[in-house]
Amino acid sequence: MKYIFVTGGVVSSLGKGLAAASIGALLEHRGLKTLMQKFDPYLNVDPGTMSPYQHGEVYVLDDGAETDLDLGHYERFTSGVMSRLNNLTSGQVFDAVIKKERRGEYLGKTVQFIPHVTDEIKARLHMVTDSNPDVDVLITEIGGTVGDMEGLLFVEALRQFALEVGKDNVCFIHVTLLPFIKAAGEVKTKPTQQSVAKLRELGIQPDIIICRTEADLDEDNRKKIAMFCNVEKKNVVAFRDVAHTIYECPLDLRRDKIDRLVVDKIGLGHTPAPALDDWEHFVRRVIHPKNKVTIAVAGKYIELQDAYKSIYESLIHAGAHHDTKVNIVRVEAEAIEDHGAKAVIGEVDGILVPGGFGDRGIEGKILAAQYARENNIPYFGICLGMQIATIEFARNICKLRGANSTEFDKNTPFPVICLQEEQKGVEDMGATMRLGSCESVVFAGTKASDLYGSADRIHERHRHRYEFNSDFQDKLQDGGLVISSVSEKEGLVEIIELPNHPFFVGAQFHPEFQSKPNKPHPLFAGFVKASLERAQAQ
Repeated sequence: MKYIFVTGGVVSSLGKGLAAASIGALLEHRGLKTLMQKFDPYLNVDPGTMSPYQHGEVYVLDDGAETDLDLGHYERFTSGVMSRLNNLTSGQVFDAVIKKERRGEYLGKTVQFIPHVTDEIKARLHMVTDSNPDVDVLITEIGGTVGDMEGLLFVEALRQFALEVGKDNVCFIHVTLLPFIKAAGEVKTKPTQQSVAKLRELGIQPDIIICRTEADLDEDNRKKIAMFCNVEKKNVVAFRDVAHTIYECPLDLRRDKIDRLVVDKIGLGHTPAPALDDWEHFVRRVIHPKNKVTIAVAGKYIELQDAYKSIYESLIHAGAHHDTKVNIVRVEAEAIEDHGAKAVIGEVDGILVPGGFGDRGIEGKILAAQYARENNIPYFGICLGMQIATIEFARNICKLRGANSTEFDKNTPFPVICLQEEQKGVEDMGATMRLGSCESVVFAGTKASDLYGSADRIHERHRHRYEFNSDFQDKLQDGGLVISSVSEKEGLVEIIELPNHPFFVGAQFHPEFQSKPNKPHPLFAGFVKASLERAQAQ
């Protein structure tokens, strides 16, 4: 296996994850099998208990691992399916080392950062290698910024690992910032020079430097960076601000032939140039669509772009599939509580209520579901959004006044959403939910069955603790609610829908975690199609 390590310098949020994912996409289009990995230096065991304001959405893998949102970029840009082995945090590293020490596995030795902690980091690289013998290239992004105290051990581990596997099998890529100083009217290379100098102090000489820049990278600056950073001029690559969509990133990096530079460095230069026709077709549809729809997303963290990152990307995928631009109106659920759904949401072609935790804005989300149901506006509820739709239906159609989830009202007379018995008494917040992929049965003759192409079994990813209460199943079905999918093992409700409505679907799982460019998730594709039909009918 060959290895690519992507580090970042100068500032955070440079787009290391997108750079790594774009390189993965380009290598796949050269016919190579790639796999992505993220090392995060923070001490949390995983992002599962972190606020979206801290780290954006929590991205869930098939095996139930709660991971960094960059793994969403990895799975969307490449075909690799990842596991908990593909996301490592300092919290996991130190937890493993301390447990080994307590079990006596270090045979009484003094436990130190080097070699014991760095060995634990390297062990993860070896585990991924051994678990994926068919993979040609493993691409690992190191979170944070070079020079940060918490990231030093990861950088040191990579230095050691490169020596052990041979430098011909490793490519180090450093992503830096080229700031444009408006008053001076010029781009400055000094931050890049100093960032690379810091990386070299730690024992790593980057092979390729990716320069994040608002403008292009002129030859003078390219030469200067090459000279001061000790790399060949051709290995200084521009990563420009893209005009329309993140899916332009691989095409932008391809302009400087980064994939050719990488394969030459790791000895895979015999591979053909990337065949990007399908990717370019997708990007053209995103940038120049024939149609447009307006979809309201009513949520709790609506002002934070990364809180619903995968949902927004899934809408883009579904929109491109229907040659449609999806204009997203972000609606704060609490504003609906204060001013009403009609005043806040207004005239839209579809309404989506995403997942979430806590009772803030819940009544506003319920009003959004009611507004969609009563006005025949396509509605898509995801996780909490499905539970919201259930509560609204119970209250207003089945006349179960005060119906609620026990998450929000422990004393509700009609707990249509509640904890399952095995969840009661669980106090730890981390990784104690229903997590990961679950097989479900889809019932024939339903909207869900049509959307899934008449498939009778589906596998979808979950992240929730509360469930549809089966005690009220008959009552709600008698009122007209259709249960179109249940989990294979437990019989838990997975999808609800309403007949005689253009599109009213709630999914207990998170379909956004399995949507890709040129392969939109069926539920998102159906939702956007229904929204487009409404837009064209008006």
